[in-house]
Amino acid sequence: MLSNVKNIFKVADLRNKILFTFMIVGLYRVGAAIRVPGVDPLAIDQLREGAQDGALGLFNLFSGGAFESFSIFALGIMPYITASIIMQVLGVVIPKLEELQQEGAVGQRKITQYTRYVTIALATLQATVLVFLFGTGGGAAFFSAVQAPSVPLLPDGLWPRGYLIIPTLVAGTAVLMWMGEMISQRGIGNGMSMVIFASVVASLPGGFYSILQVNKIFWFVVMVLVTLGIIVAVVFVELGQRRIPVQFAKRVVGRRMMGGQNTYIPLKVNQSGVIPIIFASSILLLPAIMASFLGNADPNSDNWWHKIRVQIQEFVDQYILNSQNIVYVTIFALLIIAFAYFYNSIAFDPVRQADQIRKQGGFIPGVRPGPQTENYLGKAVNRITLPGAVFIAIIAIFPYLVLWAADVNSFAFAGTSVLISVGVALELMRQIDSQLMLRNYEGFLK
Repeated sequence: MLSNVKNIFKVADLRNKILFTFMIVGLYRVGAAIRVPGVDPLAIDQLREGAQDGALGLFNLFSGGAFESFSIFALGIMPYITASIIMQVLGVVIPKLEELQQEGAVGQRKITQYTRYVTIALATLQATVLVFLFGTGGGAAFFSAVQAPSVPLLPDGLWPRGYLIIPTLVAGTAVLMWMGEMISQRGIGNGMSMVIFASVVASLPGGFYSILQVNKIFWFVVMVLVTLGIIVAVVFVELGQRRIPVQFAKRVVGRRMMGGQNTYIPLKVNQSGVIPIIFASSILLLPAIMASFLGNADPNSDNWWHKIRVQIQEFVDQYILNSQNIVYVTIFALLIIAFAYFYNSIAFDPVRQADQIRKQGGFIPGVRPGPQTENYLGKAVNRITLPGAVFIAIIAIFPYLVLWAADVNSFAFAGTSVLISVGVALELMRQIDSQLMLRNYEGFLK
């Protein structure tokens, strides 16, 4: 292992890519510590307490703790992730985008440009909502489950600081997007994934330390063991795949015999990765946003509208925001499974895949080309999607069960964090491995 690490730094090009990646990640962490000016420190403490759980916890995770301190990178990379998912969905329903996806590098550059525009639009929308909700103290619904007081981030009102914070947060997202693209072009690994990976890793020390602070040594050890078990399970599933054999018939092209090769279509057990968890958390966050826009209702009022608002807020507090509730956990798990099926239906099209196999002169042994191949691929995807969807649902909700038993507020290395970290780490090792083997060095993966 040590010799393999030394080999990395023997290759000048690979060494420079790794150092460049570390430099960009370091700049990102510096930016994550720069707080936007003019916010109330007491409100920041409230935000930090409420951003440890549920959807807000996921939001804070993807920002590397920047959200809970309301730094210039508070939005994190979430707008870009959402924009990418939207472009994938639109690529299925809009023929023009579908054509661009099939045009190779040229089409991909155009899609990337469109994704940037959508990212900026989403960042503007998210920044506006966050500033108006939290800036005026209207985000009380987000913190009801943890019994945190509602203190406005901007004690002097929205004008003028609030309207300056919005473009600041949007600019922070744009800079993060640029950093990710720089890593992809000049560094190692996928840039956006590396930014998320850095965010996850940055949150680990504080998470474990918070458990030790409350003198729960036993549960600290338990959580470490649980974390290791989750890592092993995630690695096993992430590497697991079903290989569908594809055979190409021999044909004569000019004077050469072509084809006759055997290959396979790799279907990962967890094709969707962490995306279903992101979707599910976003859906659970919507009722809280709508409840916040309704305002605070007076429970002692006889007005029928006030009574309805009180009931809505109580339902959101009890079942949508309170992760220590079986209803929340159940809804969360079902949403994850549903979105896993939804995403896989977009990411893998059996009709398109069968058509590509036919055009390339290939076939699946024992299956006729055309509709039978489409049905075969569709059934194979559905069968492998179910265990993958159930697995990530269990991984996502299992930490909550541990939290209930340990009576603590946060899990340092929850399932979402593991899925992200393991996925990025494996992809990074694959890229380093390919670079080393290209230069006749022994890689990490054997």
